[in-house]
Amino acid sequence: MLSILIPTYNYSVIELVQNLHQQCIACSITFEIICLDDKSAPVFQIETQKVKELTNCYYYTNELNLGRTKTRQLLAEMATFDWVLFLDADVLPEDERFIKRYIAELNNKQTIVFGGYKYKENQPKSYQILRYTYGKDREEKPASFRNKKPYQFVFSGNMLIQKKIFLELNYAENEKFYGMDIYFAYQLYVKKIPIHHIDNAIYHLGLEPNEVFFEKSLQSVVSRKHHLENKKAIEKLNPLLSYYFLIKKFRLLFIARFIFKISEQLLKKNILSKKPNLFLFDLYRLGYICSIK
Repeated sequence: MLSILIPTYNYSVIELVQNLHQQCIACSITFEIICLDDKSAPVFQIETQKVKELTNCYYYTNELNLGRTKTRQLLAEMATFDWVLFLDADVLPEDERFIKRYIAELNNKQTIVFGGYKYKENQPKSYQILRYTYGKDREEKPASFRNKKPYQFVFSGNMLIQKKIFLELNYAENEKFYGMDIYFAYQLYVKKIPIHHIDNAIYHLGLEPNEVFFEKSLQSVVSRKHHLENKKAIEKLNPLLSYYFLIKKFRLLFIARFIFKISEQLLKKNILSKKPNLFLFDLYRLGYICSIK
């Protein structure tokens, strides 16, 4: 009935798998849980045996580091059942009804379902505050809010989808880059595939250090410009590209680049501080996309 697919890299998945396994057993459903390790450090290989001890649970390892997008592709190809639930490795369901809520959505074969993200109320240490602040402000939204602009809240780390739809729309090239959720959202948008957001959150626990999240965000900006800039109506899905197109339309790219050049270090200093300002983070990314050749 349900294949639960978890790409993992340098993160312990045993608590997540045990939680999901208990919920599936309690719901009396036919299921499988497949973890695919993207060649983590040897210390994480201990997970293999712990996961395999649970019924209907499997743990495999890539021979090479392929990146999360390609790993998800391989997981979908491994899946036995028509419905697949993708979860990131560094998450935990908010409560014990997580699987039950998704089971209730399986009858609608025309819809992709997103459960949403949440973050613990206790703030992390200062070196993780940027990812936490961004997640709290931009990602932690109730379903009523997300359903108003459904294609702007496509988070593949908590997604229920039919296997055939995922395989049709996923980015299939052997290229590793960050920020593919926007590409996938665009595919759903142009194909007019319905999206339904529900309140069925996972807690995002694996917060990257500020510098790591900052660099990944810039990689995502590069991906948007290189892969999405020429896509029709993409500005309806992504505010950053929308503002970029406005600057480009009024031929202000030179001015935007100049302002970014003289303000870059000040903006970055705030972004990586103990109290990051997300508006300044947005300005930095806008200046950055205007400066990419």
